[in-house]
Amino acid sequence: MTGPIRVLLVDDHALLRAGFRTILDLQPDITVVGEAANGAEAVALAGSLLPDVITMDVQMPGVDGLEATRRIRADERIRASVAIVTTFDRDDYLFEALDAGASGFLLKNAGPEELVAAVRALAAGDGMLAPEVTRRVLRRFVDAPTPAERHAPATALPRAALPEPLTDREAEVLRLVAEAWSNAEIATELFIGEATVKTHVSRILQKLGARDRVQAVVLAHRLGLA
Repeated sequence: MTGPIRVLLVDDHALLRAGFRTILDLQPDITVVGEAANGAEAVALAGSLLPDVITMDVQMPGVDGLEATRRIRADERIRASVAIVTTFDRDDYLFEALDAGASGFLLKNAGPEELVAAVRALAAGDGMLAPEVTRRVLRRFVDAPTPAERHAPATALPRAALPEPLTDREAEVLRLVAEAWSNAEIATELFIGEATVKTHVSRILQKLGARDRVQAVVLAHRLGLA
């Protein structure tokens, strides 16, 4: 990515948006390009500003954050990753957010460093879930998949039977991704360059039909690779 990470803040509380803006604008590699107070504004601004990352509140008047995320993900012009930010640590919000197309989930009581790390991770194409959240995701999506997921081609096939099988190296990288390793950590472990890791991850997502690393983690467990 060239230039700073462009962030759109979405929350119906102006004070919270101001706090997030202060934290993020202090970072040399991040700039807040817009703010929205509801889901409808978020969809409109996402289409006009084309940010890299959107922090999305859940409960807002009119169009809520989950519906706004669905609309944003349905617009092929918008390539932004969406991080759901909420005060409610509830499974239904978490799973609905992932189903809607969110790539991250962050509680509003998270520290400033967690917010910054989440924005950077999503801008880099990484999903962002806390370890305790990841465990809940796996219990839900691996042990009790939804009907739609049961019929997803990539999740129903063993590794060798994928439309384009993973190479041994890709399978190794996927296993480490599923263990929440960063690209830098994977590069060190496998004695390869970080750019090579990014290439492997991109190929893995393409072969699995996964939207991002969070979804790839679920598929890795389904395929018995993690």
